[in-house]
Amino acid sequence: GWGMLWRVDYVYFENSSSNPYLVRRIEELNKTANGNVEAKVVCLFRRRDISSSLNSLADSNAREFEEESKQPGVSEQQRHQLKHRELFLSRQFESLPATHIRGKCSVTLLNETDILSQYLEKEDCFFYSLVFDPVQKTLLADQGEIRVGCKYQAEIPDRLAEGESDNRNQQKMEMKVWDPDNPLTDRQIDQFLVVARAVGTFARALDCSSSIRQPSLHMSAAAASRDITLFHAMDTLQRNGYDLAKAMSTLVPQGGPVLCRDEMEEWSASEAMLFEEALEKYGKDFNDIRQDFLPWKSLASIVQFYYMWKTTDRYIQQKRLKAAEADSKLKQVYIPTYTKPNPNQIISVGSKPGMNGAGFQKGLTCESCHTTQSAQWYAWGPPNMQCRLCASCWIYWKKYGGLKTPTQLEGAARSATEPHSRGHMSRPEAQSLSPYTTSANRAKLLAKNRQTFLLQTTKLTRIARRMCRDILQPRRAARRPYAPINANAIKAECSIRLPKAAKTPLKIHPLVRLPLATIVKELAAQAPLKPKTPRGTKTPINRNQMSQNRGLAGIVGKRAYDSVAGSGVPFSANGRPMTSGMRSSAQPAVKRQKLNPADAPNPVVFVATKDTRALRKALTHLEMRRAARRPNLPLKVKPVLPIRPVIAPLVPGPPAHPASTSEPIILED
Repeated sequence: GWGMLWRVDYVYFENSSSNPYLVRRIEELNKTANGNVEAKVVCLFRRRDISSSLNSLADSNAREFEEESKQPGVSEQQRHQLKHRELFLSRQFESLPATHIRGKCSVTLLNETDILSQYLEKEDCFFYSLVFDPVQKTLLADQGEIRVGCKYQAEIPDRLAEGESDNRNQQKMEMKVWDPDNPLTDRQIDQFLVVARAVGTFARALDCSSSIRQPSLHMSAAAASRDITLFHAMDTLQRNGYDLAKAMSTLVPQGGPVLCRDEMEEWSASEAMLFEEALEKYGKDFNDIRQDFLPWKSLASIVQFYYMWKTTDRYIQQKRLKAAEADSKLKQVYIPTYTKPNPNQIISVGSKPGMNGAGFQKGLTCESCHTTQSAQWYAWGPPNMQCRLCASCWIYWKKYGGLKTPTQLEGAARSATEPHSRGHMSRPEAQSLSPYTTSANRAKLLAKNRQTFLLQTTKLTRIARRMCRDILQPRRAARRPYAPINANAIKAECSIRLPKAAKTPLKIHPLVRLPLATIVKELAAQAPLKPKTPRGTKTPINRNQMSQNRGLAGIVGKRAYDSVAGSGVPFSANGRPMTSGMRSSAQPAVKRQKLNPADAPNPVVFVATKDTRALRKALTHLEMRRAARRPNLPLKVKPVLPIRPVIAPLVPGPPAHPASTSEPIILED
């Protein structure tokens, strides 16, 4: 098959079959021990990879850029797609196998002269203007700016007249180390420097440690000719007023000749080897070099030795070795075209692949462009959503990390496919979804990961509930479950009252439990009948239409009521009586699904009708409070006159059941 030749550039890497490609910049290609090729790359991040707060910061930076560069207006869809073209550079490196390369792209630094809409006209073209720090979680500008103003530029004073003082304090100025208008000639200065070198050579001959380091006369003379000796000689002339006699007396004081050494001469051979090893490991990070390799040296000594070491033959030799090593590294690698099928491809049963989407269920459209015809479909988003993308939108998703059109499902697909996500939508994304969404499965986006828990109280806690009832106020605390309770104060008060409490046992009301046979019989009587599937032609179900018809009818009823006025005719949510052959269900008769508590949509809206208000008024205050504490138990209602006449069914229905087995009234939300 056809193949491509990749050079060091920006490329796509694939680390997951469902996630978008990673955009990386190749720094170097290395060959591993087993013969494989790995690429050392620089990481670039998309908007979907950073937090919402940093996205807001990037939006404000984009608005400032548009105002300063006077960008032409773009549509909302183009603005949405421009966010997919923006990347954030980082200083993070990683190694990836070269076989994961899926294509080549172009990433440029955003310039003030660029027009943003031109990036949409080019394929595989990205831009960046900010640098993302994955550790500090910050965004910074990648390029410097010209700072103009009194904070950055010095204020130039007015021109002084002839003889006018500048009011400067000469004592605070720099110290003069050499006067070019000195009385000595250049020949006299050179002769004095030769004398200083000779004194330095003689001083090294008298020093025992120098005799070991420079055993020959040539090495001692070379060490005495270094810059430290010449600088000391010129400084001696300056301090003695350029008097040669006084300066020579200073070079050879009463105790012996002056010996001047620099860092190159002070360091031993073993210390120099340690420095070269540290420099190869850490580079020019002198703090780490001092901390890990040379803690007995000062930072100034290490920096001074580094610049002296660069003048030696050792540095030139290592530089040549590094250049030869760089030439021997891989400059290019041949990657064959990736032809393996993607696991997210949807293959329909009984249809040929690539036959324009034949065999797929009608009504299922692309989540991005909403087309119904495609040569190939791909599963996208959370598995329970059963969403799909067409071939062109799938390629756009893999390359740019988003959908062509703005959609509420894009955030859910990101959270479900990313390994580092929590597996559910964030709070702003969940609040942005309306309960009246156009897709039947979109209500499931509001599901939360609910975990069961067990509240196991200690014996002291149960005692404190009774001993400190006046402080705890359990009835008031139950009405305000989120109000804080001072547990330490209650515990201390309970410890004081406990020794003084009465020792009489508490009165326990025994609970009468019904036998299992009676419970099974009642459950069998209360079990709903199996709904009958309507006969006729089978109509394909469109999930988009189902959600519009269903609305909020997926919530189950709240409480069962007795038959009104003893008629035995159950009432529906709108108060109309239903015949005996009709089941009270808010869900369509096509398919009655059992709701999973984790998939229950949120928020819930309760719609009260005139009939439910009338039934509520028929309850006493005590019955209302008792029903609120036990919402799962059936409730007996006093007979009230019906609001509208009840028409008896023509076909005689079954006899009315007792109150415990009456048909529940479903309150439609």
